[in-house]
Amino acid sequence: MNRAWWLTLALASLVALAAAWFVHARFARDLARAAERAAEGSTVVATRCGPIEVQQAGAGVPLLVIHGSGGGHDQGMAFARGLVPRGIRVIAMSRFGYLRTPLPADASPAAQADAHVCLLDALGIERAAVMGISAGGLSAMQTAIRHPERVTALLLVVSLAWRPPQQAASVPPPSALAERILLRLVGSDFVFWAALQLAPDQLIARVLATPPAAVHAASPAERARVQAMLRSILPVSARADGLRNETRIAKALGPYALDAIRAPTLLISARDDGYGTFAGAQYTAGRIAGSKFVGFDDGGHLLVGHDEQVRAEIVEWVSRAAAR
Repeated sequence: MNRAWWLTLALASLVALAAAWFVHARFARDLARAAERAAEGSTVVATRCGPIEVQQAGAGVPLLVIHGSGGGHDQGMAFARGLVPRGIRVIAMSRFGYLRTPLPADASPAAQADAHVCLLDALGIERAAVMGISAGGLSAMQTAIRHPERVTALLLVVSLAWRPPQQAASVPPPSALAERILLRLVGSDFVFWAALQLAPDQLIARVLATPPAAVHAASPAERARVQAMLRSILPVSARADGLRNETRIAKALGPYALDAIRAPTLLISARDDGYGTFAGAQYTAGRIAGSKFVGFDDGGHLLVGHDEQVRAEIVEWVSRAAAR
């Protein structure tokens, strides 16, 4: 080996080290910023069910916002903040195992429902509308079933829900490989961050369960909303306990006593939601007396292109229920 070869090898090694340092520095910076955003605006409230993280905004009709998988109070507030100028008091909390709300021994949807009521008690709120988004819909339904006197209205937005096996799925179930990829993506801060830089469309399709083509064709405001949602999943490590608990719950999901729900119920979903919530929403709406189902043909799990209509439906439903 001649001297030129060694010099070339040394230079290549230096370049690789510099690149690795740059990537690590950028990752550390972005992760620190994400952690700051995740803590912004929230407080931890002591309740008889344990500490619960919550963020509030606005005044008017109280609406408890229950976030989905990979979320927290920040995800719930990002979804519902646009309701504040329309006379809604948004109460966005972090569920068990997410951010600063610890995971107790019993973290079932029923136990989460009881904790939702504990939070309302601690905040001095006698009755509220309850909105469950995605996997948050399970504990929202349980709140309406277990504590009907506390719920003025129930809203289930792209909610996870059981459907009988004989009812056709709205989308094909994910393959075992797709599930493993999804768990890998949300199992590591660095892997998720790297995917944000290198393959955002894969995250949109697999984690947000929304067709990337729909996002590319959407308005700048909608594209920004989707990108903000992706970034808000970091730090994944602060949401890991909740995500693992969510996986256990989803695998053991069974029917709920839907005919016991008396709160006026609004369900919203999209037929191309990659998580298949459309079929479950149809079944659930058929089992809850007086419910309303708003179904879109497109938009995916994030209801891309329908944001304004969804907000209008929510405001009308919550306001009407409060007036009653």
